[in-house]
Amino acid sequence: MNLEGVEKTMLLTLYSKAKHSQQKNHKFFDKKAIDVVSKIDYDFSVADDDFLMKSGVIARTIVLDEMVSQYIENHPHCTIINIASGMDTRFNRLDNGLVRWYNVDLENSVNFRLKYIEDSERVTTLAYSAMDPSWADEIKIESGNVLLIIEGLTMYLNQNDVSDILKIINDNFRHCTIFVEVMPPASVKNVKEKSVEDTDSKFTWGVQKGNELLKMNPNFHWIKDVNLFDGMNVYMPFTRLFSWLPFIKNKMDYIAVLEK
Repeated sequence: MNLEGVEKTMLLTLYSKAKHSQQKNHKFFDKKAIDVVSKIDYDFSVADDDFLMKSGVIARTIVLDEMVSQYIENHPHCTIINIASGMDTRFNRLDNGLVRWYNVDLENSVNFRLKYIEDSERVTTLAYSAMDPSWADEIKIESGNVLLIIEGLTMYLNQNDVSDILKIINDNFRHCTIFVEVMPPASVKNVKEKSVEDTDSKFTWGVQKGNELLKMNPNFHWIKDVNLFDGMNVYMPFTRLFSWLPFIKNKMDYIAVLEK
């Protein structure tokens, strides 16, 4: 295995989904993740010991699965572009038999992914940095509805990187929706996930509210922010007791919804 740094985090998220899927009261079931994890020779014990990372992945998956499912229901022939896809298996969970799906990630990550998760007639994996405009040239739009998912990425970047990604999207898609995960600055500074740190990765960027993204590119409209406590409250209902408190809620990652 030649994965390095942040690339290794894609194994942690895959494992967390597989592990959750095997629990009796799972909130989503990911057979593909279970199958793939069983074939990868990797010490996942560090993920088992990181409750914060695991619960965050599960909460995020619950929230984004619901959001993406709703988008697919409203736009059954849509094109979905998953930026920094890693080992993501959302297509396998949510496919309606009609969507066109693109995964975009660094070449090393893509090569590893394709060893275990093959492309298909409606799934194409592209080897590009999210900040390389060339990936957009590879996208073939078969309908007017385009959804871009940016999950588990921006917190490892800087503001210029995020601005570059928004510019690429703006320059290449006349109409689109973006679901982008963002970490609040206080969490960037203070949250420590042991399994992430063990990959020599660290959180570096975030903004408090999704509408702040419009300062980088005013061509988008901010629709709303969806707090990941919405997923945590489903996964661990006892969090409802305190997740509404602003000083707690405002430290949780959220999915900013932008439209153009």
